[in-house]
Amino acid sequence: MESPSHVHITGKVLVCDPIDNVGLSTLKKAGMTVDYCPQIETNDLISRVKDYEVIVVRSRTKISREVIDAAINAKIIARVGVGLDNIDVDSAKVKGIRVINASEAAINAVAELAIGNMIALARSITRADSELKKGNWIKKNLIGIELRGKYLGLIGVGNIGRNVGRIARGLRMNVIGYDIFPINQDYIKEVGLIKTDLNTLVESADFISCHVPLTSETRHMLNAELLAKMKPTTYVINTSRGEVIDENALYQALKANRIAGAALDVFEIEPPTNRLLIELSNVICTPHIGSQTKESQELASTVIAEKVIQIMYENQSDLVSS
Repeated sequence: MESPSHVHITGKVLVCDPIDNVGLSTLKKAGMTVDYCPQIETNDLISRVKDYEVIVVRSRTKISREVIDAAINAKIIARVGVGLDNIDVDSAKVKGIRVINASEAAINAVAELAIGNMIALARSITRADSELKKGNWIKKNLIGIELRGKYLGLIGVGNIGRNVGRIARGLRMNVIGYDIFPINQDYIKEVGLIKTDLNTLVESADFISCHVPLTSETRHMLNAELLAKMKPTTYVINTSRGEVIDENALYQALKANRIAGAALDVFEIEPPTNRLLIELSNVICTPHIGSQTKESQELASTVIAEKVIQIMYENQSDLVSS
């Protein structure tokens, strides 16, 4: 039997968001017809989606139940990135549509951003840059802290969280971890992870980094009650999903200096509308760039293309054998 990389795959693919060209080329080389519509709007998507076996999205396009109901020929919905919160997975399952993502592609990029934000917070890098460009020499006001010896609390110890912990250990930090799922025992030994409950983590950590998917259980996981338990020297970093943190509660904690600062790459509404929060001087904001690296985008596009080809190949083989 031919391998997927050499077999000719039939089928039409609708790409709804910008993705790296390497994935598009891979799909086309396999024989699939690819329509690249990176700015497609919902009404147009609903009217056109019936013609496609594969729908490819990133975070911009929302695949709602209405879209899935219209996708009468769809076999695969593919997210080029981490998470599936913009896809109605339950509706897809009812229709027998496979939902896949490329979560492995963002592991390094998001972890490096989280660590970069920790360093930026610890040394007031964004404030120093802004003030110097205004002509202000505020050296005496910028007494920072070192990461060495500090406690990093990982909320979520999956692929990305584990990588953050590895880098942190290289910086000679201590790593605390909480997860609702069992934490890999080899990883615990690798970094000397201290497993704990969520309350103990927020009470103990100097830096808290969020790495959980958005679910009904994780929505507003960091709320006013947990924020109140943090030390006044604690910094919070969120590169997962904006809704994991109650932004209003975070604003109140930061404004009152009950915690030291926050770095946010994700927001409850994107682009963010909570100007009071993002304009605070002890907040660093970036526009959801966690996986926005050349390497991560290439890998995500490649991974999705290969997964699509594999699934389509298996489906095609099943039809031939039957």
